[in-house]
Amino acid sequence: MLRLHSISLVQFRNYLQQQFSFTERIVGICGLNGSGKTNLLDAVYYLSFTRSYFSRPDSQNVHHGLAGLRLQATYDLQGEPQELVCILRENNRKELQLNEEAYKKFSDHIGKIPCVMIAPDDVVLVTGGSEERRTFIDTLLSQISKEYLLYLIDYQKLLQQRNSLLKQSAETGSIDEALLQILDEQLCRKGNYIFKERKTFLQSFLPLAASIYQRIAGKDDGLSLVYDSQLLKDDFATLLNLSRSKDLALQRTTAGIHRDDLLLYMGSAPFKTEASQGQRKSLLFALKLAEWQVLKEKKGFTPILLLDDVFEKLDEQRMFQLLNWVCTESDGQVFITDTHAERLKGNLSEINVPYQVIELISN
Repeated sequence: MLRLHSISLVQFRNYLQQQFSFTERIVGICGLNGSGKTNLLDAVYYLSFTRSYFSRPDSQNVHHGLAGLRLQATYDLQGEPQELVCILRENNRKELQLNEEAYKKFSDHIGKIPCVMIAPDDVVLVTGGSEERRTFIDTLLSQISKEYLLYLIDYQKLLQQRNSLLKQSAETGSIDEALLQILDEQLCRKGNYIFKERKTFLQSFLPLAASIYQRIAGKDDGLSLVYDSQLLKDDFATLLNLSRSKDLALQRTTAGIHRDDLLLYMGSAPFKTEASQGQRKSLLFALKLAEWQVLKEKKGFTPILLLDDVFEKLDEQRMFQLLNWVCTESDGQVFITDTHAERLKGNLSEINVPYQVIELISN
């Protein structure tokens, strides 16, 4: 079991200094826009991933006009108390400590306090480009497997080095063949591992997401989800050889697992062109809740679930089904934000579970 009991925010986003205690498993956070609801959820996420959910540079998470920030939280993890502290120093150097012991590598922390967030702009996961969906899969797999995360970090470094070499060759008119050969071999080794892990994982994950979609939407809408990778057609080494002249011309690596995607269809048409707003939101929730479910199975306890402003995103019936599921059919801790205190309390009262509501005042 995982529980967040308290969190302290110092100079984080709109918070100068504030502490919150969480007394129930279901926590509602309400307040007007600008009061810091999303920032509070982002602070919880930050402590799980050592970064903001919203891809901001660390300097943008610091309270305006000040330098440095500090986040501190107490948890209960499988019956053991845990204290986590993340500090961003004035020189932008970050430190992370668990139970007063400093991490040497932040990658060692990923997956220890698993967490899933659903925010208003996440619909880009369904409507946006392949990078959004790759990041989603990578974030999930990195919380399950430390080895996957390390291979991914290495792959991205090697990809940058290869792209730098291609740019350099365009400037000098010649290529260091020996170095390119070494980079290709290392890229293939790392990439093949990532490909196999993604392929194996998605064989069970995609049907799970489709079944959750059906549960939220009430029907399957002809939905199909397909893993797409160049490595399904050719081995990586062959792909790099075939694309070499193109890579040299474009000064970047055009073949590899960094081009993978999840293809989303409704019938035979792309999902994003056919789906209504409600269907898009249902698929977003299905993918995220499948992530939540898989992490629960792999970790042996339920991750923290952060639902930011979801009441605006689903109709009442779907909202009730969703809340009933995540709040009553699971022992996980759920944080839900809303601008309307009465709506939030009404919805939580209806599902008949103990809850706490924190009302934020706009600064």
